[in-house]
Amino acid sequence: MNLLEALKQMTVVVADTGDIESIARYTPRDATTNPSLIYAAAQMPQYAKLLNDAIAFAEAETKDKSQRVQACLDKLSVNFGLEILKIVPKRVSTEVDARLSFDTEGTIRKGRRLIGLYEAAGIKRDRILIKTASTWEGIKAGEQLEQEGIHCNLTLLFGFGQAIACAEAKVTLISPFVGRILDWYKKDTGKDYQGAEDPGVQSVTKIYNYYKKFGHKTEVMGASFRNTGEITELAGCDLLTISPNLLAELQAKEGTLTRKLDPAKAQSMDIPKIDMNEKTFRWMLNEETMATEKLSEGIRKFSADLVKLEKYVAQRMHDSGV
Repeated sequence: MNLLEALKQMTVVVADTGDIESIARYTPRDATTNPSLIYAAAQMPQYAKLLNDAIAFAEAETKDKSQRVQACLDKLSVNFGLEILKIVPKRVSTEVDARLSFDTEGTIRKGRRLIGLYEAAGIKRDRILIKTASTWEGIKAGEQLEQEGIHCNLTLLFGFGQAIACAEAKVTLISPFVGRILDWYKKDTGKDYQGAEDPGVQSVTKIYNYYKKFGHKTEVMGASFRNTGEITELAGCDLLTISPNLLAELQAKEGTLTRKLDPAKAQSMDIPKIDMNEKTFRWMLNEETMATEKLSEGIRKFSADLVKLEKYVAQRMHDSGV
């Protein structure tokens, strides 16, 4: 048995890519996308038809040129999701515009919009996760969308307070960014971290144990890995979303895995419960320098990649005479 097969026996494996061919190769249950991944995939010749379809959709939907670009971006994200859903048996995550990260109502509107496009294509909403940043505003938007039957994946999650707020909002899933946490600590301390000492691994382990201790239904999906060691240290996590290069490494290595995260063990742990509200959330985030910096940086990076995608789409629309 290879390590990927062994991991699948205790954790749901999710492909972290917009490259549909890679998803087909590694047979994950779910898949996630984001503006960075869509930007890269949109430039691949094999996916030109998805962009062309989105351009035609935007042209038919509105005469306003600025609105056409947004309509094209929405449909392009959904088009990639539709292709992915032909391969994965369960769910795909589609991200809301990162520039709405501090806009609860704007995020809710965009979430409804994306779900509407999926439903118009015949996809039931239980196969879609709407991704939004784990800001207070994003979490509140996720709470409202969940009440409407629109399931959410709260991303850019770095702090413990963010995780607790997401669980109390009853969102479907969270994506703690393991590798980006490691990046911050390596830069801050000048140290290298391996195995269970990895700060990203420790963060996800702490969140997982808290959720299982207090019976929270929100799923934990570790994300943004830098190496396979981080992945194997989180064997047993609800889900792990993994890039194609790391999936290939796991698939190429024979061996067995020890389950590191276990709900039964978590329930017997002595863990204090934290009551969450907006003041507590903001204070806990403020006290975690790493979480504050990485959340802001992540929003900026996703926003920058979205601007790149907008410019690329606008140029392609112009070249098409739209």
